[in-house]
Amino acid sequence: MGELDHAADDGLRMYHELADWFHLLTAPEDYADEAAFILGLLRERVSPLGTLLELGSGGGNTASHLQRDLRLTLTDVAPRMLALSRTLNPGCEHLEGDMRTLRLGRTFDAVLIHDAVMYLTTTDDLRTALETAYVHLRSGGATVIMPDCVRETFEPHTDHGGHDGADGRGMRYLEWTSDPDPSDSTFVTDFAYLLREADGATRVGYDRHVEGLFARDEWLDLLTAVGFEPDVVVDEWKRDVFIGVRPAI
Repeated sequence: MGELDHAADDGLRMYHELADWFHLLTAPEDYADEAAFILGLLRERVSPLGTLLELGSGGGNTASHLQRDLRLTLTDVAPRMLALSRTLNPGCEHLEGDMRTLRLGRTFDAVLIHDAVMYLTTTDDLRTALETAYVHLRSGGATVIMPDCVRETFEPHTDHGGHDGADGRGMRYLEWTSDPDPSDSTFVTDFAYLLREADGATRVGYDRHVEGLFARDEWLDLLTAVGFEPDVVVDEWKRDVFIGVRPAI
C-alpha cells in the first residue's frame, strides 16, 4: 500500500492532484434532489429564468442536473476541477476564477454558490463573494447560497463513504469534523482517503480543510449590506439556505 505525496499548498489535495477521483468521493447522481430544490427556489422568485452563474462549481455535480433547464456558466478557482466538470457538462461554459474577485462584465438571471462558500473563513471574504454574486445579477435576479452549516447548526461529527467507478477504480473516505477553537470563525474537517486503482494497487492520503463558520444573522446582515433583499429557508437536509434578490429597478 502506497502513501500519497504531501498535499497541495492550500491543503486541498482533493481539488488538485486527486481531482480525477472527486466523483468517486461524491457522485453526481446524488445531487438530483438538491438541484430540483434550487430550481424551485429560483422559479418562485425569478421570471424569466434562463441563465445561471455558479461560483465555485467544483466537479459540476449540481450543474449536471441544472443544465437541463438553464444555460450555465461554471466558474472555479481549481483548473483540474473545471477539467473534470467539462467531462460531465460539455455543453456548459467553464471559466477559471475566484468567487471573491471574478468580474465577467455581464449579468445573469441567477447566481448559485454551493458548499464552496465554506472555504471563505472571514466576513470580509464572505462579503466580497456576495458582492460578486450581486454584480453578476440582473435587476430582479436572485442568488442561492448553500453553506453546509451556520454557527447555530454546527455539530462535530464523523462520516464515511465513497464509490466504485466503471473504470475499476474505487475510493473510500473517513471524514472527521471538529472545532478546535469555538471562539473563532473557522472549523476543521480532516479527511483520510483510500484510493484503489483498477489493478488493485491501493494508496492512502490525508487532507485538512479549514472552513468558515458564521451565525445566521451575520449571513443576513451581509446580504443586506451588499444590497440584497435576503431570506433564509431550511431544506430537507436541515441546512440553512440563503436567498438574496437583487431589487428590481
